[in-house]
Amino acid sequence: MARSLKVAVQMDPMETVNIDADSTFALMLEAQARGHTLWHYEVRHMALKEGVARSGGGKREDRLFARGHKVKVARRHGAHYEFEPMGTMDLGGMDVVLMRQDPPFDMAYITATHMLEHIQPGTLVVNDPAAVRNAPEKILVTHFPDLMPPTLITWDLEAIRSFRLEYKDIIVKPLFGNGGAGVFRIRPDDENLAALLEMHFARSREPLMFQRYEPAVRVGDKRIILVDGEPMGAVNRVPAQGEARSNMHVGGRPEKSPLTARDLEICKAIGPTLRDQGMIFVGIDVIGDYLTEINVTSPTGLQEIARFDGVHIEKSIWDRIEEKVGG
Repeated sequence: MARSLKVAVQMDPMETVNIDADSTFALMLEAQARGHTLWHYEVRHMALKEGVARSGGGKREDRLFARGHKVKVARRHGAHYEFEPMGTMDLGGMDVVLMRQDPPFDMAYITATHMLEHIQPGTLVVNDPAAVRNAPEKILVTHFPDLMPPTLITWDLEAIRSFRLEYKDIIVKPLFGNGGAGVFRIRPDDENLAALLEMHFARSREPLMFQRYEPAVRVGDKRIILVDGEPMGAVNRVPAQGEARSNMHVGGRPEKSPLTARDLEICKAIGPTLRDQGMIFVGIDVIGDYLTEINVTSPTGLQEIARFDGVHIEKSIWDRIEEKVGG
């Protein structure tokens, strides 16, 4: 049996967790069932203090700590967590930190990855913070152009006009959002693209992503979970009537979905890169024959896959974590 690990979970407030859907909650339940000890903290309670000596020793080094709670979790609606009094935890003294706060992938998120790098390699951070920082999900995917639908990332209005002229029916996405927020379908006869671009660029200095619309999305946008580069299961997400987005946050309907030969081909192509970069828990999005996103920040889908297929991928994730920690 693996030794008991000290596990700190960097996530959103516990009271906001949907225990029937949240993948972080599933990971916490599995860790607790294995005898690991859990702590919960929010990013806003992290602090990096330089020059603190450990245990009275002569060596002085950085110390990353956070205020948070030791926590126990249970699958009980309205009583799914029990906090001990708030205290300060030395994150460098943890065996594992799960970086599970939701995007947006903004400068606060990026700063948190820089701070977490200070505790490596003594503490295993899942996923690797440097790799997460260097692999925004809508940009990492562009390293696999043969797997993608036609895609453009730009600020340039002329390039956008040319892309639309070529592909007619397109999807417009913010690069660093989540949950389908800010995603638009622009049909060939839609007159709103110019106004949409004006509104975005008046508020943001970030480029936008444009992709050819894939009609296959009407039958679903498949979320595939990979653990250390290996595909473990999938769930299909079907858009609601009158909705271009399939995200479950905006009414997408989950349904059972086996892995196809094309899915396995995509996973085989990207798996070694994910494994080499320390991406233990990744969720990719596939529409028809095309890879559209590689989600590395806070992937979801574990509970939906478990309900449809009876496969508890959180067990495989913890198997890999324990192996890497040497438990």
